[in-house]
Amino acid sequence: MKHYLLFYEVVEDYATRRMPWRAQHLAHARQAQAQDTLLLGGALADPIDGAVLLFRAASPEAVVAFAQADPYVLNGLVRRWWVREWTTVVGEGAICPVED
Repeated sequence: MKHYLLFYEVVEDYATRRMPWRAQHLAHARQAQAQDTLLLGGALADPIDGAVLLFRAASPEAVVAFAQADPYVLNGLVRRWWVREWTTVVGEGAICPVED
């Protein structure tokens, strides 16, 4: 397993424009969380111009599939999204812990 970060760059006035799809988006996120794939997620603050979601998965394909099915992406609230592998070395749950 590896950690992956999903980055969203969102449209202007995202906080207001997301409301019609918020319940669907949260249900989608909770489904990924129940599958133990999505660990954390949320919008960036001040300004709300993006979001970051942390996944644990065997490959980036699961993260890509999440984004492609996300109601926020499907309804044009996300201008651009991308996935990056994240090598975690410190903290509970680190995939590649470094010992002294």
